[in-house]
Amino acid sequence: MRVAMYVDGFNLYYGLKSKMWQRYYWLDLRSLGENLLLPDQRLMTVRYFTARILPEPEDPEKVARQNTFLDALGTLPDVHIHYGKYSRRTKKCPKCGAATRIGKEKMTDVNIAVELLGDAQDDKFNTAILVSGDSDLTGPVQEVRRRYPGKQVVVAFPPGRVSKQLRKHATASFTIGRGVLKDSLLPDRVRRADGYILKRPPTWC
Repeated sequence: MRVAMYVDGFNLYYGLKSKMWQRYYWLDLRSLGENLLLPDQRLMTVRYFTARILPEPEDPEKVARQNTFLDALGTLPDVHIHYGKYSRRTKKCPKCGAATRIGKEKMTDVNIAVELLGDAQDDKFNTAILVSGDSDLTGPVQEVRRRYPGKQVVVAFPPGRVSKQLRKHATASFTIGRGVLKDSLLPDRVRRADGYILKRPPTWC
């Protein structure tokens, strides 16, 4: 049985962050997908949805860490990165009026929906694994199951992220456990095609 995995990058990141599991940021998404398979399944492709973040004065190394991770993912077979947009908006505290700049990614939901439905249309999977707890993705899940009743959509909730709506409309759902994450990490050093060595960021150890 052919499996395609769709990873909501920011949803996964914030789920890990909520648990203070920074050591699992350095994920090998190919290994993660394979570790979630049933014995009769074969992982065909992994699609990772994210956006390049903007520099933050309070954490000047954050962009470099993300770039290193994205470069490491680029060395993995059949792992495709789909980019949305990242922007900042100003939010004022209703009590004191203090303003803070909040970063937010955009287009991830749309990009996941497009790729999920497109791959279903092109018959690229029998089962889709959706790594997200974002209820906004309920519509695409419903549509795949309605249009292609022979296909399954399984939701793998990141730690700390659960959606009752997704659970209701998915074929099945579960939460990704710490043991699976531990077994799905990239090596501390990853070699790019040009020979450059990518090192796991020390704050992710």
